[in-house]
Amino acid sequence: MVFPNVSTLELFKASKVLRDFMADNSGRVARDFIFYCYLCLRIIYIINHSMGRNKFSQREIEIIGKLLRRKMAGTRFQQKMVRHTLRTTFEFNIADFNIQGKAFGPEDLDECVRRGRIQILDDATIEAMKQRHAEKRQRDEALRQAEAVASGDAVDWQEVQRQWDEYYKNNPEEQPGL
Repeated sequence: MVFPNVSTLELFKASKVLRDFMADNSGRVARDFIFYCYLCLRIIYIINHSMGRNKFSQREIEIIGKLLRRKMAGTRFQQKMVRHTLRTTFEFNIADFNIQGKAFGPEDLDECVRRGRIQILDDATIEAMKQRHAEKRQRDEALRQAEAVASGDAVDWQEVQRQWDEYYKNNPEEQPGL
């Protein structure tokens, strides 16, 4: 990321100030800097709005291609099901690769691979990447849960379950359903 501690809004405000400066002092330096700010905004937008993966194994690319062919030939409901499968099984979001309003088919997939927008890696690398991603998701979810419990927005259900089990272990005669 270009500016890790700067939000998109702050960059937009900075570029607006520089645009005003350029109107007063039509210098090349200010114009170049505004263009640089614009590029940074685009990069941040792409990073923040890319929802899926862009690295796949050859086998996954072949399956995704078959699913895209099925999507192109299917009914509206079948297309929705294929897109759902692509998102959930392969973390492949068509919106990350296509032009809005244009259908994304197997030819577009091949074009993305050819241009390097989608990278093909070996199976072992892809599996290791998936494993790291799953571990990161688990850590993030545990952190969100801990923050929610600390703020009072949620209850630590595992702790409640432990207390429940402990209570009925010590008081078996009060256990419901017996």
